Amino acid sequence: MSAKKLSSSSFEHYSNNSQRQVRVKQQLITMLYKGGQLSIHDFSKSLKLSAPTIAKAVDELIDQQLVIKSGTGNSSGGRRPGLYSINPSARYVLAIDLERSFIRLGLFDCANNLVAPIDEFNEGLDTLPDVFTYITGKVNELLAKKKINKNKVLGIGVSLPGLIDIHTGLSYTYLADNRPVAENLSELTGIRTFVEHDTKLMAWGELAFGLAKGLNNVLCLNVGSGIGLSMILNGTIYKGHSGYSGEFGHIQIENDGDLCHCGKYGCIETIAAGKSLIHKANQQIAAGRDTILASNTEKTHLKLTTTAIIDGALAGDSLCNELISEAGEALGRGMAVLLHLFNPELIIIGGELSKAASLLIDPIVKNINKHTIERIRKDTRIEISNIGENARIMGSLALVMNKIFSSQMT
Repeated sequence: MSAKKLSSSSFEHYSNNSQRQVRVKQQLITMLYKGGQLSIHDFSKSLKLSAPTIAKAVDELIDQQLVIKSGTGNSSGGRRPGLYSINPSARYVLAIDLERSFIRLGLFDCANNLVAPIDEFNEGLDTLPDVFTYITGKVNELLAKKKINKNKVLGIGVSLPGLIDIHTGLSYTYLADNRPVAENLSELTGIRTFVEHDTKLMAWGELAFGLAKGLNNVLCLNVGSGIGLSMILNGTIYKGHSGYSGEFGHIQIENDGDLCHCGKYGCIETIAAGKSLIHKANQQIAAGRDTILASNTEKTHLKLTTTAIIDGALAGDSLCNELISEAGEALGRGMAVLLHLFNPELIIIGGELSKAASLLIDPIVKNINKHTIERIRKDTRIEISNIGENARIMGSLALVMNKIFSSQMT
């Protein structure tokens, strides 16, 4: 990203500055975001620029309220150096988790802190006739509520399921209208927007803020209404030729299984995905099965949800426990294939079903042990995400920040 792009569309428009000054300020902001508190000496040593040049740029950034003096460092024999950091409220990022049955919206400051609790809406891709207008309205409401001007928002990161072409930006599963989703939202919101596949954003979140931080070979399973896989290989998120890698949920594990929405039979999603659990639960309820789900839906007159099944399982309901156990068995069989193919150091399980970790992990491990060569199995840890369903939101934040700060520092 050029200095011109960063200055005009992101942090500040330096109309009276030379291109070199703009570049120096860009580098300082980037270093502060990635490195936290830094001193003039730290900047000078890294950028190979004189201390007076750095000090002048830092003073200007302080005047523009982009940088603050945040403390003092340790002395190496002389006066203790001042430490500087990005002003957290200088700019903001909006992160949107857009799924089939819900939308989650988070607002973050420049220090990666949530400005307000994440907003959750029980509407999604399968229920909204006009997703773009709905999201635009919610974005405008949140910014108005927090009294934040749009010109202080660096960008919007959107997590979207389905097939998204990395070359064209077109979605071929949801919001497919021959125009990139990012372009549509940028135009409607007036804010630069970036869109990425939901499971790949889970990996972004885990790499930046979760269990994958500092690791090189990690697989991330996103188990929700659908099932996706993201592969961190040699420290980099693998996308595939067109960006379609990771359709783990559509691996066939039952030759005569149920029909999947992809048009094939016996996919893992037909057993372990949230939509399949709901379908099977409704079938059992219609057949007269005694379950907490039947009484709860009758009382509330609401549609059955994956969360209700998870809650029922945790409460000891037999049907819900059976469904979660079957999901774990299917995931374990599929994950055994992944271990043989990739030999990862860690597999992270996230998404909505990760909330049933205490019930899900045993059948997963049992089936991995059953179907995997022992020596390979011993090399891999399996853990439930420590940032849970927030991984995609955090990944959306990381996506925007990476796009903004992606320029090479020279």
